[in-house]
Parts: sequence; C-alpha cells; structure tokens
Amino acid sequence: MTFAVIKTGGKQYKVAANDVVKIEKIAGEPGDVVTFDQVLLVGEGDNVTVGAPLVSGALVAGQFIATEKERTVIILKKERRQHYDRRNGHRQRLSTVRITEILTGGAKPTTKVDEIAKARHEKRIAALAATTASVTEAPKAAAKPAARKAAPKATAEAPAAGAKAPAKKAAAKKAAAETTEAADKPAKKPAAKKAATKGASAADKE
Repeated sequence: MTFAVIKTGGKQYKVAANDVVKIEKIAGEPGDVVTFDQVLLVGEGDNVTVGAPLVSGALVAGQFIATEKERTVIILKKERRQHYDRRNGHRQRLSTVRITEILTGGAKPTTKVDEIAKARHEKRIAALAATTASVTEAPKAAAKPAARKAAPKATAEAPAAGAKAPAKKAAAKKAAAETTEAADKPAKKPAAKKAATKGASAADKE
C-alpha cells in the first residue's frame, strides 16, 4: 500500500489513497481537485523514499469536500489572588479532503472534478441567497405603511401655521388686563386737595 507524508498549513499528515483527512483551511469549493506538492516521504511497503527536504516529482491529489468550524476550545488564563481571570473561545476552521492518488516521477493527476458535489453546493448557495433576500425585503415592506402615516402629520401641522389668531387673542387679553389695572388705580385726588389748600392759605394771608 502506497502512503505519503505531506506538509500543509505548517503541519505534516500521513495519507494514503481513499483517506479522508482534516487539514488547515485551504481555498476551494466542494468537488474541486486539490494537489499537494510538498511531499516529504513516499513509501510502498518496505520501499521508502525520503525527501531532502521534498521528494522530487512526487504529488498527492485529492477532492475538496468542505470547510467547517471545529468544536469550541476554551482558553482560560488565571492567576490566583491577583484578580486576573481571562476566558476566551476559539473555533478553528478545518478543510476536509479525500485523498485520491499518490503520484511519483512527475506524473500528472487523473482525478476529475466531482460535478454532483459541485452542483449540490451551488444549489445550497442559491437557497441561502434567496432566504437572505426575503429577510432583507421584509423590513422594507413594513416601512411603506409608515411613510403613508406621515401624510396626516402635514395636516396636523396646518393649524400650527394659523396659530397667529390665538396669538392675537392673547395680545387683546393683555391689553384688556392693562386697561382694567389702570381703571382700578385711584385717581390723583390728593394732588387736587393740595392745590385747594394752597389757595385757601393764600386767601387767609391776604
């Protein structure tokens, strides 16, 4: 059985044909053909070829399945009696790949694109786009009645334009109040009395 050791994402993986491995995230869509040219070792039974550092002409091909998030890993940092406690979570993205063939001597891969997986992925993306479009259009439809309700506000503002009439009434009331206050004030009769007393005193002196 032929096996190989490949390097990707800064890590090494031992793979063989028909193996399904999870590696660090790589670019691709379901059904695409992916190749790994960093082959460190190729072996078949007792015959093992070790690269220095890579095996010349060696290539590993596979089919891209999906990229998913792994389970959450809790990162906890704590120092006793120091009021220091930090808790974080991390979800690593890993790509799943099915190894199809291990090639040596500069041979080219014969793996073909999986059209079924690719069509399934495109259908899933189209359905997701349709749902997001419906969700975004729903608030817009709800906002239209609000615009219609804005029309009565213009009619309500019409009396505000004609608010001058109450202002005139208030001015008339103020004028009436001032006249009543002037009427309630006593006449300056004492001044007249003083004039009379002055005339009487002048007659007495004569």
